[in-house]
Amino acid sequence: MPDSQKATVLITGGTDGLGRAAAVLLAERGYRVFAAGRSAEKRAQLDALAHEKNLPLASLELDVNSGESVSNAVQRVRSSAGAIDVLINNAGIGYMAVVEELKLDDLRQQFETNLFAVVRVTQAVLPHMRERKKGRILMMSSVAGLVTPPTYGAYSSSKHALEGLSNALRLELHPFGIRVVLIEPGYIVTNFQQTARDLAAPYVAAAAAGPYAKVYAGAWAGANQGRGSSKTTPEDCARVIVQAIEAANPKARYGVTPLAKLVKFGKRFMTDGMMDAFLRKKYNIPDHP
Repeated sequence: MPDSQKATVLITGGTDGLGRAAAVLLAERGYRVFAAGRSAEKRAQLDALAHEKNLPLASLELDVNSGESVSNAVQRVRSSAGAIDVLINNAGIGYMAVVEELKLDDLRQQFETNLFAVVRVTQAVLPHMRERKKGRILMMSSVAGLVTPPTYGAYSSSKHALEGLSNALRLELHPFGIRVVLIEPGYIVTNFQQTARDLAAPYVAAAAAGPYAKVYAGAWAGANQGRGSSKTTPEDCARVIVQAIEAANPKARYGVTPLAKLVKFGKRFMTDGMMDAFLRKKYNIPDHP
């Protein structure tokens, strides 16, 4: 269990949304936090907040899809802080489209950011954690890594893969005192949803004249319903992240929203047929005529 007064935390995607909320809360609790991101504007805003509140928090330029950028960022953190005690792999994107129409380049980009980038950053940090025989790695997964709504084929499959990768890491790193924890937030309103809508815009625009018009309509109606009913905030998720970091014996998985916890429970006891029926109803998927 890291000592908050000494531990150093590196967060990818740490200048916006869930990552930003976690960065601020951890810094308020005394952790030395490096919040990494690509946007110079968002980094500057976070640095200004840290200066205003006198927090041990600094932004860091990092493109998780660049090996050189990752190597440079990790070296900068180690040169400044000496070690990385906690890694939070939070950066991610979401492409929403039906599988038949999904462009392979988009699918590759989905996995490049949500899976390969996670491996890239983790591999850069692990040797030093392993030498010190301590550390904690948090993987920001999703309830979509457990169940897959319509149009979520690309995003969910990347999160399913992240779950499998984390399961292996949890066992492989056990002898070295390094804990691997999955965070499964559920629907929390951040800029992620707007970015996903922007990425999906070409698919949605073409859907009106295509065979999947009703599928897209149901999927987006369900997503909008989730947006309106979501009461969980990024700060709520940040508190769960702190819990996962500070627990002496952390759980393998932490759900965040009530719906995420319900889906996790339902996944254990519902058959695939029952889960499919639930999702068809929620997302207004029409029956076969």
